[in-house]
Amino acid sequence: MQGKKEYQEKLFAQFQLSERIPKENFYRRLKGVLDLDFLYGLTKSYYGSSGQKSIGPVVFFKLCLVGYLENIVSDRQLVQHSSMRLDILYFLGYDIDEELPWHSTISRTRQLYPESVFEAVFTEILGMCVDKGMVSGHTQAIDSAPVKANASMDSLELKAPKEDLETHLHQIRHISSMDKKKVR
Repeated sequence: MQGKKEYQEKLFAQFQLSERIPKENFYRRLKGVLDLDFLYGLTKSYYGSSGQKSIGPVVFFKLCLVGYLENIVSDRQLVQHSSMRLDILYFLGYDIDEELPWHSTISRTRQLYPESVFEAVFTEILGMCVDKGMVSGHTQAIDSAPVKANASMDSLELKAPKEDLETHLHQIRHISSMDKKKVR
């Protein structure tokens, strides 16, 4: 006998996001690795002491990270995409019935912070991921577009990195630990 599925929306539902996200999901693992509480101290001077509460720095930088990882450059698309993905909602700390921040709030918050804050956050997050084994440095990916070059093969040069991977990762860890001491 042929079945037919009919959708009937429930008035009440028992649903826990944490039970729906698989243990091996990337965003679930990332949520377990990242401790972004240092952001409150790092960004405190950029907020006033009165008025409405703004988007928290942890949520803002997690949204920036999602945008980078998902290759989304539009804040509108980022909010729309994130609201449809249970694993991203879980990573951001939002439940399925909570609205994400407006795209314009994300844009204004991005303009609030100077470049140095973004660099410090990037270095700290990279250090956390390296320490937890999520980044090993054995593979390099390059994003490119095919463009017809007007160059001579004779002008090509071999470029070697200034330092080896271990030295670079050691520097990142050292900078990361120094930034933690400044925040405290």
